[in-house]
Amino acid sequence: MTTTSPAVQQPGGFRVRVQKFGTFLSGMIMPNIAAFIAWGLITALFIDQGWVGNDGPVEAWRWADSAVLGGGTIGDVDYTGLVGPIINYLLPLLIAYTGGRMVYDVRGGVTGAVAAFGVIVGAEGTVMFLGAMIAGPLSALILKWFEKPWQDKIKPGFEMLVNNFSAGFIAFVTALASFFWLAPVMKWVTDLLGSAVGWLVDTQLLPLASIIVEPAKVLFLNNAINHGVFTPLGSEQSAETGKSLLFLIEANPGPGLGMLMALTVFGVGAARATAPGAAIIQFLGGIHEVYFPYVLAKPSLIVGLIAGGATGVLTNVIFQSGLVAPAAPGSIFAVLIQIAPGSHVGVILSVILAAAVTFIVCSLFLLASRKRDLAADGDAAFAAAIAQTESNKGKSSSTLSNLAASAAAPAAVATRRIESIVFACDAGMGSSAMGASVLRNKIKKAGIEGVSVTNQAIANLDGTADLVITQQQLTDRAKAQSPDSLHVSVDNFMNSPKYDEVVDMVRDQKES
Repeated sequence: MTTTSPAVQQPGGFRVRVQKFGTFLSGMIMPNIAAFIAWGLITALFIDQGWVGNDGPVEAWRWADSAVLGGGTIGDVDYTGLVGPIINYLLPLLIAYTGGRMVYDVRGGVTGAVAAFGVIVGAEGTVMFLGAMIAGPLSALILKWFEKPWQDKIKPGFEMLVNNFSAGFIAFVTALASFFWLAPVMKWVTDLLGSAVGWLVDTQLLPLASIIVEPAKVLFLNNAINHGVFTPLGSEQSAETGKSLLFLIEANPGPGLGMLMALTVFGVGAARATAPGAAIIQFLGGIHEVYFPYVLAKPSLIVGLIAGGATGVLTNVIFQSGLVAPAAPGSIFAVLIQIAPGSHVGVILSVILAAAVTFIVCSLFLLASRKRDLAADGDAAFAAAIAQTESNKGKSSSTLSNLAASAAAPAAVATRRIESIVFACDAGMGSSAMGASVLRNKIKKAGIEGVSVTNQAIANLDGTADLVITQQQLTDRAKAQSPDSLHVSVDNFMNSPKYDEVVDMVRDQKES
């Protein structure tokens, strides 16, 4: 078990900062995905071009009213009346509240929601998401700064009075500031981004976005792009036209499936053995992180992912297809549920063609290097060190001596008794939950008791964990969040030889 050395941490400084920013954006969006899905279903069913239409439910209600109550009608029901208020008000306010609460607990969330309303009304709802993602956390941060001088100095009995009035005052000020100043700025920014995306769509150059998106995913930088740009712009497009292909640029499960299938057929060693299971988790479960270690171990596969991702985007551009709401997690089931009416052919083809192109391109790379891969196979720890070196440096190492030196790094030594083990990732779900389940089963089979194994988001680490396990790209952030814990880096949450080392270390402690 190794930890990242200071020399390796420095090149990742900018990457870590971008990851933190993306994680914060993701923290505002992901808890509210259920609301996006609900809005997407309402939109897909009840808009005029929807599967049911706006008149179908009305006739059903009238029939039920007549059958049960003996006649009469309940009047016209406008189901599309739900679509606008949810997208313009509810979703942005949920995002603003969540962002404010992340910064300064519940009062920060309330202040953030009030401030976001200033942006929504001030710009007539056209910048609701980007505005909410700025106004919510920023107003909570202002409240936190504002109250800092008298923190813990309020006389007993006056806490509620002071806290409520200070929060109300900041909410008042930030709401006005958002209305008069932030709303025009955000409208200009949104118009600029929308025009850029529209130009890319009109010129059919949008597939080039995959050149940025696919490598960003592997380096865990996708949240900043997806939740910072695609989800807000896609939601606004969907509100206007009933669909958006922006939801599928990052979430399309086809490229990951194609790469894992290529490894299943033409891969070697542990990669080939674990790829089929990873493909099921990625394609059906929507946990894209599961295929990142394979790319880190063999960076040339990123070319296949880019080609497949671009093919999927181009297919949706040609067929003018898209989703009504974000597909989260990026499972094929989530994609199918969120397909806009009339977009089934284009969306399904985009997944199939993306997988096929990725499979072909990755297969060519695997076949070209098969002899070298077979010769190098044989030591899992050595392969993990290669992946770590390549990912940290951003390029392949040119000499076996550098790789061997990385593989021979000293084992981590527990400085305190290990009773709490935490798997941490960006969202605290998905890949970390799977890793926790694997290690939990190993500890149970070893007959070890009194050790808890849980999973959570890196941002929620509070320093109480005795041992924190993260993927290599996230270890630097986990160390900053929980510096007193023992940290273990793995290349693959699903199948790491380091789990056995952790079990042995815990067993030795129990027996000593």
